[in-house]
Amino acid sequence: MSKVLAVENVRVRFRSMSTVQALLKRESDPYIDAVRDVTLSVSEGETFTLVGESGSGKSTLALAMAGLLPASEGSILFNDKEVTSMNNTEMMAYRKQISFMWQNPIGSLSPRQNVGALVTEPYIVHGLKDRNLKKECARLLKMVGLPAHFSDRYPHQLSGGQARRVGVARALALNPKLIIADEPTAGLDVSVQGEILNLLNKLQDELGVSMFIITHNLNIVRHISDRTAIMYLGRFVEQGPTDDIFSHPRHPYTLALLSANPQPNPDADIERAELKGEVPSLMDRPSGCEFHTRCPYVSQNCDSQFPPIHSVSENHLLTCHYPRQAV
Repeated sequence: MSKVLAVENVRVRFRSMSTVQALLKRESDPYIDAVRDVTLSVSEGETFTLVGESGSGKSTLALAMAGLLPASEGSILFNDKEVTSMNNTEMMAYRKQISFMWQNPIGSLSPRQNVGALVTEPYIVHGLKDRNLKKECARLLKMVGLPAHFSDRYPHQLSGGQARRVGVARALALNPKLIIADEPTAGLDVSVQGEILNLLNKLQDELGVSMFIITHNLNIVRHISDRTAIMYLGRFVEQGPTDDIFSHPRHPYTLALLSANPQPNPDADIERAELKGEVPSLMDRPSGCEFHTRCPYVSQNCDSQFPPIHSVSENHLLTCHYPRQAV
């Protein structure tokens, strides 16, 4: 399968103090790295999921991929075209081929517009005047399992699940090649989460669209994902085929995340790793392996040397001095 998106060594930085403050404090590098040295790819029809704690840089990476935040270093290729150097015209064309589903299903919908206007807004933004907006709205709502009369409703008249379906319909309007979904099941009941995931799977099978999904919910990852990356302090600590990562987690952080996930079988024999301490500040990154301050398996060199990249297989990579053995 050909790659739709290829991200290589991307770094996203934010200024932590003003120019005057930096001069007064003699700070030569008044920035923090929210995303650091990230590499990934998404193939046609593939679902790539990104997992990590709050504040690890997941949404920042997604915004950079969509061209909504500048990347200070690295390359973002979409169909072999460099996103980071696109002009305004090229960026508009790029954004016709990707869609973003925001985290808050109701908060991402303007309260001043009804569903019909919200779903068909992409056609207006991109100047597609030849479309019959009423017919397009009915078509899109049908695709996500909503009746046509919902076009007259406003966001405050929708449940969380209905609002999320409207968001999916809007994301599909321009027939994108890639959908970036930030926490697509956040704030939804468990039964509604299942409905939304089944809907996304169904639409992907029908349309062949690629998906990049950010989530905290490990239970949904295995249900929908082909490949998964684990993020910590803006870096990928492990990535590979989802089945491999769930069956044989090799990085201690991955093991800790998976072992903290509730299991339906209370008698299951699971190797558990308990994390200690708090997530370090981005303004004061630990030396060596940045996870060593919380790692239950910390050993020599962890606090002084940055870990090498281990290749478990061709597509399964991790950064750790002492990766866990497969069981």
